[in-house]
This record gives sequence, structure tokens and C-alpha cells, in this order.
Amino acid sequence: MKVRKAVIPAAGLGTRMLPLTKAQPKEMLPVVRKPTIQYVLEEAYEAGIREVLIITGKHKRAIEDHFDRYEHEVKNPHLDKLDKILDDINIYYARQRVQRGLGDAIKYAEAFVGDEPFALLLGDTITLPSCTAGIIESYEELKAPVIAVEEVQEEKISLYGVVGIGRYINERIFEINKLVEKPEIHEAPSNLAILGRYILTPEIFEYLEEVKPDKKGEIQLTDALELMVQNGKKIYGYVFKGRRYDIGNIFDWLRANIELGLEDEELSEKLRELIKSLVGERI
Repeated sequence: MKVRKAVIPAAGLGTRMLPLTKAQPKEMLPVVRKPTIQYVLEEAYEAGIREVLIITGKHKRAIEDHFDRYEHEVKNPHLDKLDKILDDINIYYARQRVQRGLGDAIKYAEAFVGDEPFALLLGDTITLPSCTAGIIESYEELKAPVIAVEEVQEEKISLYGVVGIGRYINERIFEINKLVEKPEIHEAPSNLAILGRYILTPEIFEYLEEVKPDKKGEIQLTDALELMVQNGKKIYGYVFKGRRYDIGNIFDWLRANIELGLEDEELSEKLRELIKSLVGERI
């Protein structure tokens, strides 16, 4: 069965970005010309997905407003591009009533998913080029869940879910033999961290029901996936070689604006001149 649906969790509080996220969703923080979550929606769309569920929470109404039709006549090619996507895609919303972690948020997607495989794209993460298209292709070959991962430095291992490496299928796809949520360096099974892009099957909901809350009272998706592996289910890792921006932290947000700004046809020249002048004067 082809992957036709995507789930975008966007219910997190964005505590690492306070006070920026005190009154606005972290997914709505701007990166050059558009908010972060628009990059995520466009990634799903470019991968061929036309049915999307966005899981929101308190203080997230701006996300729904952004993906509504702009009522005023304005000549803007960037707005026109978004409108064309919105004309061709169906967006639904569910609200996580209590902040109980990513795994709990995904439970709200069960009725939307039905009996189909689905893409899961975290709403605060940008990947370039599109990671989703690659993992969909891998899923359709392997007929099993696929998780995108990337190499991270030791000091960042404790910030992410980390996977253990089993048998390699090819140079970038391998069987996952273990998953650990935010391990200490000495407990990490590898330096490959989950980057917020998955292709999952509906059986994930059964395992999410089995997961016990962590010390913070949250249900972790990584723990549910680990239960699947322990039960002998095949899950594959897909080593992503592109760029990932975690807009949940201030440095990556600034880096994304600088790097993507340098790639903008209208802004790149002025931005390069500004950076050159700053390097000469202040660095």
C-alpha cells in the first residue's frame, strides 16, 4: 500500500526557545520567508502526500490561521505558491488536550490513519533536500517501518532518540536492533540519532498503548518502537545525508535563516555583503 497520508505533530511547548515561544508556536517561527511548519507541509506535498493531519495544542491557533485562505488581493508569488498547495491538499486538525509527549500526540492520529502506512514529520524540523521522499521510496521497497537518522556529535547524543545498528541492506539502509530515548553517551548504542522523519504502519498504535510514561509523565514514540523491535518486528534506519535544521533550538533557527537566506535569489547578495562587513568589523 502506498503512503498517502502524513501526520505532523505540532503540539510541543517549545520550552528551549522561550521567551520567543511564550505566545506563538515554535512551528510558526519564521525561516526567511515562511514559518517552519510550511517547510514541513511542502516537504510532505512534494513527496506526493495529499492528506495531512496536524496535531496541535494550546496556543497553536496561528497554525490553522496560516493554512487558511488569505482573503485580500495581493500580488505575491510566495503566497501564490502556498495557495496552490492548499488548493490541492486536505489538511485536518486534532488537538492534544494534555501535554504528554510525542507518543501520546501520535495516538490522536489513529482514526485518521486507519489501516494505511503513514509519514510522520515533526513540525519543528526542516530537512533539505526532502527526507520524506527518500524514506517513502525505502518503505515501498522494504514493506516495513523506516526511520530517518543522522550522525551527531557526542555532546548532542543525549538530546535525541538513538538507534542501534544491525545488518546493513545497502550503504544507507540498515536494520535497527535497538532504540533508546535521550541516552547518556556511555549508554548510546551508536551515534545515529532520529531526526524527526518516519514512515510508520498502523501497528504502532498498539505498541503506544503498551508504553509506560517516563519520569516526566510523557509517552515516548521511541519506547514504542523499541517494543516493536523486541517483539521481532523489522524496523529500518535510513541514513540522511542532507541538511537538517532543528528549529527547537535557537542556534539551528539562526543557522537556518542565514543559510537559507544566502540561497534566496532576492536576498543573497545583500546578506553576503552584510556578513562580510560583520566579519571584518566584529569577528
